[in-house]
Amino acid sequence: MKLYFKIKPLLKSADSEKEVEKMEDFITCKEDLAKAEAKRKELEEKMVFLFAEKQNLMSQVQSKPAATSPAPGDETKSVPLPQGWRCYMSPEGCRYYVNTGSKETTWERPSATYGTPVRPPAQRNSLPPVVNGTPYTTGSAMHPTDPPGMPLRRATMDKQNPGNNSPVKRQNKEIKETKITINCVTFPLPSVTPDQPEQQLLKPNEWSYCDYFWTDKKDPQGTPSVGGFEVLLQKQLKGKQMQKEMAEFVRERIKIEDEYSKNLSKLSQSPLAAQEEGTLGEAWAQLKRSCHDEAEVHLKFSNKLQCEVEKPLLTFRDNFKKELKKYDHHIIDLRKQLASRYAGVEKARKALADRQKDLEVKTQQLDIKHMNKHEEDIKKARRKSTQAGDDLMHNVDLYNRAQSKWFEEMVTTSLELERLEVERVEMIRQHLRQYTTLRHETDMFNQSTVEPVDQLLQNVDPAKDRELWVQEHKTGELRPVDMDI
Repeated sequence: MKLYFKIKPLLKSADSEKEVEKMEDFITCKEDLAKAEAKRKELEEKMVFLFAEKQNLMSQVQSKPAATSPAPGDETKSVPLPQGWRCYMSPEGCRYYVNTGSKETTWERPSATYGTPVRPPAQRNSLPPVVNGTPYTTGSAMHPTDPPGMPLRRATMDKQNPGNNSPVKRQNKEIKETKITINCVTFPLPSVTPDQPEQQLLKPNEWSYCDYFWTDKKDPQGTPSVGGFEVLLQKQLKGKQMQKEMAEFVRERIKIEDEYSKNLSKLSQSPLAAQEEGTLGEAWAQLKRSCHDEAEVHLKFSNKLQCEVEKPLLTFRDNFKKELKKYDHHIIDLRKQLASRYAGVEKARKALADRQKDLEVKTQQLDIKHMNKHEEDIKKARRKSTQAGDDLMHNVDLYNRAQSKWFEEMVTTSLELERLEVERVEMIRQHLRQYTTLRHETDMFNQSTVEPVDQLLQNVDPAKDRELWVQEHKTGELRPVDMDI
């Protein structure tokens, strides 16, 4: 008990020290709060001053439209835009610049050094000032019912996110107006203006395969059913079938020639009219021998047809179907890869649209009471939108690469199929000409077999035959006379 009374004054002293420390912290916080409030008022006054200055500058700019407000895409001749950059005008009348290659968007005019934006002298005074690292502007996004400070932030968000008139969306709109995607392949639309150049053929005036089989063939219902490359493959397979049928035709002709040769040989050995005599008998015997000779000619013709016409037609490109399957599988794989890339583009495009919509919604839902939280949400939404845009450009790049590879292989393979078709036609023409040559030779040999018959027939003399026959078969020269009485 005595000990308690001894330390009680010490305990009271400690409590008083803690209270003093708390009071000092409170005073420090109060001073910091007062400084922050003063800083806020100073910034608000500065923003009001800058706003008034901007309005004054804008009025000066509007009074000289020819010098400070050129049409979208027109720049001063002294400082032209770098290659790959284009200029657009936002609904608020402000310019922004788009790099058509990298899809980069900026409010500042790019310099001659690629990717380094600078403000042109004509616009340097008319561009919005920067407050806390953010461009400050006015426009249709300001509302009279917004509390003080709110129009500044809302206009800033509109400036950083042009919305439906952003360069990326504007460019996508232009692409949609000039191009169309059919079955995952992108084609240019037919030119609607005289100044728009038309797509030139790769091989003009040649009717080449590489110019006329890019789209898919449609069925009677109008649905794409067969790819252009498949049509070329069907042509090659049909040519192979026609070649096979030609060989079958020649084989049938060979059978006829063989049968004809056998029949002629058999006929030449017939004993019919073998007893004919005289010059006519000699001609007849020669005619029978000519049948035998003609049989030999047709037998040779049959053998040559088999060796020089039928066999080449049958053996030409025995592995042709396997080669066509290699081409077919290669093009099909590239087309599948192209379809996969196109699906990735569509998915990325949808994701970008969702992110932009989310960003617009968050921008329109700014609340002065929760300004910091909304700013963080907007920053996150903007980062996600930017990432979605990067993903879209990456997927479009992959798609374009896949389509370019498919295009190159289509051109190369279609030209190869074209060469193979020319080679096939030339081969068939050559062997059919060989057929006609053999046929002419057969006719010549046949003519040579009947020429002796013609000569003997010209020498047939009935009087000579009668003389020879009488000499051989006479029975007496004395004629009968009258009987005497």
